[in-house]
Amino acid sequence: MSLVTGEFRATLSVLLVDDERTLRESCKSILTGLGYRVDVASRGDEGVKMLKRRAYDIVLTDLYMQDVSGMELLEAALETRPETIVIVMTGNPSVKSNVEALRAGAWDYLPKPFSATHLEIVVGRASHTVLVARESAPRGEGAAATSDEDAPLGVSRGFVKCLELARKVATTDASVFITGETGSGKEMIAQYIHARSRRRARSLVAVNCAALPEGLLESEMFGHVKGAFTGAVRDKAGLLESANGGTLFLDELTEMPTSVQAKLLRVIQDGVVRRVGSNSTSSVVNVRFIAASNRDADEAVRDGTLREDLYYRLRVVPIILPSLRERPEDIPLLAQHFLRTYWRQHRGGETRIPVLTEEARAALLAYAWPGNVRELQNAIEHMVVLLEPGQQVGASDIPLPETDGPTGSSKKAASADGEDGGLIQESYHVARDRVIAQFERSYLAELVRAADGNMSRAARLAGVDRTTLYRLMERHGLERDSVLGGTGG
Repeated sequence: MSLVTGEFRATLSVLLVDDERTLRESCKSILTGLGYRVDVASRGDEGVKMLKRRAYDIVLTDLYMQDVSGMELLEAALETRPETIVIVMTGNPSVKSNVEALRAGAWDYLPKPFSATHLEIVVGRASHTVLVARESAPRGEGAAATSDEDAPLGVSRGFVKCLELARKVATTDASVFITGETGSGKEMIAQYIHARSRRRARSLVAVNCAALPEGLLESEMFGHVKGAFTGAVRDKAGLLESANGGTLFLDELTEMPTSVQAKLLRVIQDGVVRRVGSNSTSSVVNVRFIAASNRDADEAVRDGTLREDLYYRLRVVPIILPSLRERPEDIPLLAQHFLRTYWRQHRGGETRIPVLTEEARAALLAYAWPGNVRELQNAIEHMVVLLEPGQQVGASDIPLPETDGPTGSSKKAASADGEDGGLIQESYHVARDRVIAQFERSYLAELVRAADGNMSRAARLAGVDRTTLYRLMERHGLERDSVLGGTGG
């Protein structure tokens, strides 16, 4: 059930560094038997010298050695050859030391004692990563598109810093945890990272953990065997198997049921996937993980909805994506980009693109954009389908919530006894939907404030599950922090 052939393993060079002779010799015997070319070193300084003499594809090093530590050897390996995959071995597998090693560039770690099978699986996954990197390596000009032409747009300091971090981590296999409000562009950052990784030739598979019930999410993630449940008429591979060699994007990770989290953690640790209903291993996968959440993950750990060990495995490199209202200088740039994009999409060969006036730009900057980039994108697309070629776009052409649409006419009051007729100026269905939406938004804001921002408590007060509560808040462009700050109601 190996990810690579014996012929390919024979092309790989492995350096094993450990001051424990028995472990060193047994690991070399196992790996040599699998077809790898293995060199060994009994001291850290000896390992550093060997790294300077020749290039290695994979390095396994003990983390704690007397002279030169595993962290120092890790640094030397990556400095000599950045694409080298380094696996640290440690008999004291504390969360802190493992996270530090992963952040420093280690590909994975092996807690001692480990079995021959565990060693074979981890090194096999590392070998598969080398294989994918070689297959996706540039072959002549233009073979691998790594330019920034398709990068997410922004010139603000916070966003540029976020993008620079994404660019740096892209070339590694480190897990990334992206935090940001709904609609702020978390999936775009995940796509940006994948497109610049050595896995870019393989798939980026996305799953929304909040969109599926527990049973269906487990089946979608891990696959199932025939007869596992009613309706399982044939074997089905899961998303983890589909993402093999590529990247799996776990959107809204904090909404994943804890039972599924436990099963996912096992896959992250050893790469072994067991389909629902199966009593044996279905496959071994090599996946790079990018997770995202629109809520405070530390809070989710505290309230028990997110496993701490899973959180630390996925949060090797945290990226905090600023909301659109925190980077207003990016709004005109994004608006112009969406205007051009949707004009080409909806108007085909018509070259006279409408022009945003200063009045329109001021209106865009004056609005808070609670739905972030996604709301701006939708507003511009709505506007585009109603504009004329070459039109000078004014403030009244932008469909902001204060208006009924591009006409700029004010919405009618919600009361039935207003001086201009109130509700009776609208059809029954329009008035009903608007009043219900106003009630839901006000209720949700008060609910979150009453629960002091604790979303689990808010869901209990409302008599709904947390997933439903988050969906309602997303529908109305509400965020927990903005509501608590007094701007969400």
